[in-house]
This record gives sequence, C-alpha cells and structure tokens, in this order.
Amino acid sequence: APINKGNSGGPLFDMNGRVIGINTAILSPSGGSIGIGFSVPSNLAMNVIDQLREFGTTRRGWLGVQIQTVTPEIAEGLGLNKAYGALVAGVMKDSPAQQAGLKPGDVIVGFNDKKVPESRKLPLMVAETSVGKDVGLRVWRDGKEIGLTVRLGELEKVDQASLTRPGKRSDKSGDSSQSVDELGMSMAAITPKLSKKFDIGADAKGVVITDIKKDSDAAEKRLRPGDLIVEVNQKAVKSPGDVAKLVEDAKGKGRRMVLLLVDQDGDMRFIPVRIGDG
Repeated sequence: APINKGNSGGPLFDMNGRVIGINTAILSPSGGSIGIGFSVPSNLAMNVIDQLREFGTTRRGWLGVQIQTVTPEIAEGLGLNKAYGALVAGVMKDSPAQQAGLKPGDVIVGFNDKKVPESRKLPLMVAETSVGKDVGLRVWRDGKEIGLTVRLGELEKVDQASLTRPGKRSDKSGDSSQSVDELGMSMAAITPKLSKKFDIGADAKGVVITDIKKDSDAAEKRLRPGDLIVEVNQKAVKSPGDVAKLVEDAKGKGRRMVLLLVDQDGDMRFIPVRIGDG
C-alpha cells in the first residue's frame, strides 16, 4: 500500500481499520511515493510494546555465537545431507552458548523445537525468545545430531567486545615450510620468526600458511600466506603433519572436501577446500 513521505512511525491500517503494522520507510528514488512502502508487522511490534510496558526497555535474547552460512560445500565437509542450519564459527567467552557447551564447528539445526532453515534466521529466533528462558538446541556435531539446553542471556547487557584481533599479512614467509599437495598449499608450525613477520599473537594456535598454489581451490577461496589453519574437520592442528594426516583420513573416507577453521587477521571462518589440488 502507498505510504506518504514523512509517515514513518505511524500505523498501517487494513481495510477494516485494524492496525496491522508500523510504517518504517518508503522506496522513493525521486522523493515522492511510487507505491512501495515498508512496515514492521503488528505481531512483532506488539512484542516490543509489551516489553516497554513491563520493563521500560526492550529485552532481546542473546546466545553469544558468531555464525556463518552452511554452504553445500561446508555441508559435505561436515557430513550433512543438505545445506541448512547455522554454522558456529566462534563462541564468546562466558556466554550462554559457552556455558551450554557449544563449540566452533557445531551446526545449530534446531532452536526451541523449530528447524533452523538458514543462518540468517537464527539471530531473529534468538532475539524473539524471552531472556532467561531455557531453550533446547539441536546440534550437528561429529557426524551426528545431539541435544543441548541453553539459558538465554540479554543482548543489551552484553559487553560487545570484538571477537577479532588486528593483524597484518604478508605474501612471503621466509621460513621453512612443508607442502600439503592435496590442498595446494605449503604451511609451517608457528615460530617466533613467523609470528613477527605476520604479526601473530602470542596466544594464537594452529599452522601458518606460507604459500598458496596458483589456481588451486585454496586460492579461489581467498586463503593467503599468513592465515592460520586452526582446525581440519573439527580437529585441532599444531603442525603440517597434523594437517596432512587429517587430509589423508578424509580421503580414506571418500570425502572430496576438508573443512578448515581459519584465522584470518583474527576473524575465525570455516572454509571448505577440495582435496586433490596438489
């Protein structure tokens, strides 16, 4: 329905005079109305109104995870039969998620008895749930589905400290490294020399990528020298040998992908990489 310019915040009525939403914006390339408007649904608005009446402020549920989309490649790497749910890339310290036992690499496929069809749905599902409520989670971990219970915190009272740390990346390592041909890259254990060159923190974990083969799947996925491989298929790695062994294990199981947990300048991301680009 057309919404007049300047009517944001006003009620949206149906033909029977019932309030069905609150106007928020119009699509207006020229400044005038072209008949396209946007409104907050009344059921969502009522939830906010009820909270304002009871608490004087809004209260949104908080889980405390960093999530990313489950792509078909990631689903294959995790053994999921299809791409759905929300992949946990990071868990905030002392968060409800940490207390419930969630881990990086988990896929949240169910929340409060509802399926999580895709990652972008989960934040709204959490935010709309009452603070302090015990909620059941269905989680895909290590090739099977498990159940966890989490007591949600309150978003507004969380210290919104960043999960990332600043860092610099260079293209050449200048240190000894070992080639893992199946992934099209070379890597090395973290050493003082590499830590200084790539500005790697003292508490960093994993293996340093020192070279990426041109035209490999790793290069296509924008992995680069200086990135840290923290896990391979949800197993922690400390040396190139650990990586090579886990890649061989995946090949032995008929997997075409391995799922790497990669630290890129402090930003933890799961990246699926094809096996056999050596």
